[in-house]
Amino acid sequence: MSDARDNGAPYAIIVMGVSGCGKSSIGLSISEALATQFVEGDQLHPTSNVEKMSKGIPLTDDDRMPWLDLIGQTMKASLDRGQGVVVSCSALKRIYRDRLRKAVNGDLFFVYLSGSKELLTKRMGERKGHFMPPSLLESQLATLEVPTGEPGVVTVDIDDTIGGIAQTALRGLKSFGIA
Repeated sequence: MSDARDNGAPYAIIVMGVSGCGKSSIGLSISEALATQFVEGDQLHPTSNVEKMSKGIPLTDDDRMPWLDLIGQTMKASLDRGQGVVVSCSALKRIYRDRLRKAVNGDLFFVYLSGSKELLTKRMGERKGHFMPPSLLESQLATLEVPTGEPGVVTVDIDDTIGGIAQTALRGLKSFGIA
């Protein structure tokens, strides 16, 4: 595999969705299948954001913008080096996704991981050592603007294994010349 599309251009992919949907696991799986870099978007959060979320306090748009800008800069730097990149990032609102698209001059694809509230709650309850408490799922679901109809988006249902979800995402990305 290569970290360039059929046209030779490198790509940036964001694996998105609410907490508990599997962004990190699926993002890593996709990046391994495509032999490209994976960036855990949560690791780019400023300390103040992590502290807020750890206390069960939802982030505001003002909290998220510097984090989104850092993710955008990280993706752009990778593309400028001629390398593809896969990033995990909730990207819950259209304005966030548009900000990320702008950071890479529109050359961005999204894998939206979609699942029921019940399944998400179950998965969040099974996680160990994550700063995001299950109590914040409600605020994330309320904030989520589903990316249906936006350019470059593949929607994947998460009611499957990690391998199955990643394979479905990769089939969808192939329609954009990635794989």
